[in-house]
Amino acid sequence: MLTLKPGLRLYKSALDRAAQEALLSELREILREAPLFRPTMPRSGKPLSARMSNCGALGWVSDVSGYRYQAEHPDTGRPWPAMPQSIFGLWRDYSGHDSEPDACLINYYDPTSKMGAHQDRDEVDFSAPILSVSLGDSCRFRYGGVSRGGPTEAIKLDSGDILVFGGPARKMFHGVDKIFSGTSTLLSPPGRINLTLRRAR
Repeated sequence: MLTLKPGLRLYKSALDRAAQEALLSELREILREAPLFRPTMPRSGKPLSARMSNCGALGWVSDVSGYRYQAEHPDTGRPWPAMPQSIFGLWRDYSGHDSEPDACLINYYDPTSKMGAHQDRDEVDFSAPILSVSLGDSCRFRYGGVSRGGPTEAIKLDSGDILVFGGPARKMFHGVDKIFSGTSTLLSPPGRINLTLRRAR
């Protein structure tokens, strides 16, 4: 475990190849029931470059009405699929928090996708950390402080890495600068999946 800054912990290669493949198989079942959708920015309606889905009681969505958590898929209108026990297990093993997550956001990045600097602040319970799981191609992950425009640092996240940010890092600005296409053979076609486990309520 590497502490990058207070509250920000990186577990390199936390999931071996077999564990990554098993988790990916469960995610494929989830995405059959809750297909990836393209969120849009509030007000402007500009589409985000990453596509998304969710599992768990609540799912994060974004459209012209704003950012929010809701219990239904925005396109199908059906409840989100249940969160697999394997994902709850990762939370128990790495989060350091007693309460279980009620939302798991699934981000899919194709080789050209990025994610601008943002805070995760749509949740009610900020005492719980954010737990992030990387699958597939590596990315350059950028993180800063709790104010926009401050100094930032960047690290490379690889398939199987787990990143946890809580405490003083819970509201840090962070984003994805670049996907390094072809750095993993886990996904075909190449791309990156990122799971973020959260306590939304």
